[in-house]
Amino acid sequence: MRTLLILSLFAFLFASCQSDPTEVTSNEEKKIVSETFGSNINLDQLPNYSSQTVPGYITRNNIGGNAIVNEKALIGRVLFYDKNLSTSNTVACASCHQQSHAFSDASIASAGVNGTTGRHSMRLVNARFAVEARFFWDERAATLEAQTTQPIQDHAEMGFSGQNGGPALADLLIKLKSKEYYQVLFRKAYNNTDITEAKLQECLAQFVRSIQSFDSKYDAGRAAAPNDGAPFANFTAQENQGKNLFLQPPQFAAGGLRTGGGAGCGGCHRAPEFDIDPNSRNNGLITKIGGGTDVAVTRAPTLRDVMRADGTLNGPLMHTGALDVAGMINHYNGGVTAAGNTNLDPRLRPGGSVQNLQLTQAEKDALVAFLKTLSGQQVYTDTRWSNPFVN
Repeated sequence: MRTLLILSLFAFLFASCQSDPTEVTSNEEKKIVSETFGSNINLDQLPNYSSQTVPGYITRNNIGGNAIVNEKALIGRVLFYDKNLSTSNTVACASCHQQSHAFSDASIASAGVNGTTGRHSMRLVNARFAVEARFFWDERAATLEAQTTQPIQDHAEMGFSGQNGGPALADLLIKLKSKEYYQVLFRKAYNNTDITEAKLQECLAQFVRSIQSFDSKYDAGRAAAPNDGAPFANFTAQENQGKNLFLQPPQFAAGGLRTGGGAGCGGCHRAPEFDIDPNSRNNGLITKIGGGTDVAVTRAPTLRDVMRADGTLNGPLMHTGALDVAGMINHYNGGVTAAGNTNLDPRLRPGGSVQNLQLTQAEKDALVAFLKTLSGQQVYTDTRWSNPFVN
């Protein structure tokens, strides 16, 4: 018994002389993170992704069972900006979804490792606050989680397609696990360093859902108003006119001619989220980038931050990237056609005739003025959504 006590005491004294292994690991992890991200990531003070302030009048939330956790959303941010997710180490998610353009692209088609995207890159602002849970322009992804890894596995975009004997997603997972910074981040979030497609999807979806924009002139007016239809005290007369035109449905006579009411934009892009109605069908634009027909397109991003408050467009509009704001308004005003379109939204064909809104120039200008009020500032500058890498 005495021998056991002596041995126990010796072991205790020996252990007391050693550094705390947890502290050593923590310091090593901080060094790895610092070398990769500089001061952009602080493991002791993670960015707040999970409990951001959301206005009370925003009621939609498609977060599902993937609640935002700071540690996982942070991994999503790193993945979003990491060019290692492409076979050539030259393309990241952020290459096509740029913070400076409200997470869209200024180019019509985005450059990938083996070509260009087939549709214009959609803005990712307020993806969490939409009734439509499906993603991609043609809604082929049932959830945001399912969407996140499809561009990675697209042969033209990021290249991990496995085509022609090339690298597949399994090769990417091995590649990412070899990066020490991912070992640190995954251990912090999951208590292990295993990297799977499901984890990539979970983290990327959380990061994308964290990107929100509620600091616009519209939001300031809406917070002080009883409802969207009431005049906003902080709006100009032109902006309030544009809001009314946007929200109010049009009145049509025979032949699809508008005789009164508004422009009906809110029928598909409902306030205050301004996302797309899930029941929407094709909007009348059936062309494809590079030629051909594309009648399946039914999804669209929110109209928030379609442009900056000064009117600077955050990239061309529509899935073809073919229009600016004036062109978009003219398209719905009288440019929608039905020829060859088997999927035209019935709201664009009142009484069986393609709509002609007959908007005056003053009404068009008012709509543009209102759309500018949907633009915030934070989405372009918030470091939570910025590139975390030093180089």
